[in-house]
Amino acid sequence: MEIKGKPRDGLIGATLGFFIGFAAVALFGPTANKLNDIMHLAPVAIGFLVAMPSLSGSLLRIPFAAWVDTTGGRKPFLILLVTSIIGMAGLTLLMFLKYPAGITPGLLPLLFLLGLLCGSGIATFSPGIAQVSYWFPRRAQGSALGTFAGVGNLAPGIFSLLLPIALAGLGIARSYLVWLIFLVIGTALYFLLGRNAPYFQLKAQGYADDQARVEAAVHGQEIFPSGRLKDSLVRSARTPETWLLVAIYFTTFGGFLAMTAWLPTYWKAFFGVPAVAAGALTALYSIFASLSRVAGGSISDRLGGVPTLLLALAITGVGALVMSFSHQYGLSIAAEVLMAAGMGVSNAAVFKLVPQAVPQAVGGASGWVGGLGAFGGFMIPPLLGAIAASQGATGYPEGFALFIGLTLLSLVLTLVLRRRPGVARKPALAA
Repeated sequence: MEIKGKPRDGLIGATLGFFIGFAAVALFGPTANKLNDIMHLAPVAIGFLVAMPSLSGSLLRIPFAAWVDTTGGRKPFLILLVTSIIGMAGLTLLMFLKYPAGITPGLLPLLFLLGLLCGSGIATFSPGIAQVSYWFPRRAQGSALGTFAGVGNLAPGIFSLLLPIALAGLGIARSYLVWLIFLVIGTALYFLLGRNAPYFQLKAQGYADDQARVEAAVHGQEIFPSGRLKDSLVRSARTPETWLLVAIYFTTFGGFLAMTAWLPTYWKAFFGVPAVAAGALTALYSIFASLSRVAGGSISDRLGGVPTLLLALAITGVGALVMSFSHQYGLSIAAEVLMAAGMGVSNAAVFKLVPQAVPQAVGGASGWVGGLGAFGGFMIPPLLGAIAASQGATGYPEGFALFIGLTLLSLVLTLVLRRRPGVARKPALAA
């Protein structure tokens, strides 16, 4: 019997893979503004363009997360990253061949398709959540999952900051080429460093299921898959807690994706800031939300997922309220930071609750929650664009009222979740 790696190694490998894949969510925000200067798209069309990576990045999370329950995380991770490489290679080639004179509205369907392929890397989140959950004991999962998601979530912020600078200095085609090279190198590193939890390693070595569970438990593994891919999805889908968490995550993580994609347009269109400054403000939001998610994991371990979630959602709602009424530059930045803190901590609290609420099918539940919850990243930007189109220039801040409604609904659902039997237990590290 040989087990490669320890929980820390599993966390490092999964975090690296997610960081590499998740950067795609930032690519279409600054790029959409540059393409719009040529194509002159309506706000709704821009909303759909920036949301395309989130569509595949959300829906693919469902089957790929459940797949972890049968094969471990390495194979799902690698397939998603390679698909993202294909999309980025196509986008890079298109920019070298067509930009700028050949970029016409007729290419919009192709841009949508390439955005979908690039977004496959975003879907590495749910295989990573399941992979890390299997590596770590329950008492440490909040911190481990918060670190995984928080550090991985830094990617959109970092690239929101770097991409406008690269676009100004290198041009769009060369900027994408640099990112393509980075993506290939990152995928190769994940191939070398990514590790499955002990149970899946033992199964790959030929151990029978029962024997693999016993031996993996000796190595500290506490959570085990329920069986086949279909079983994991079906069993988690039959659990009411799964759908409560899906709806809440639609607001918190779907909202995070939507904000990261939409903010470059908001800052440029409403306040008229330059593209580099808009990228920096988007990076401020994304990075602060990511760091807040790391802290949110530790807070959830000590206070419990539900109390942490209630507090964080309240902070998100206050930020959205200020954002929707503010026409002042400095006040809007402060409101953006409030929303970042609330959403980041909320996201950590939700996935603290996933293995607690659905321990018999963590992979399947992670897929539903991560996939359908992240679907908000696709649905919300076009709605924000529609509000802007209907109200004119003043519609950009008014669109954030959408987040007020979503936050209030999520607060109600969290109170319902608190009454569910598995969630009502006190956290292991509660004071």
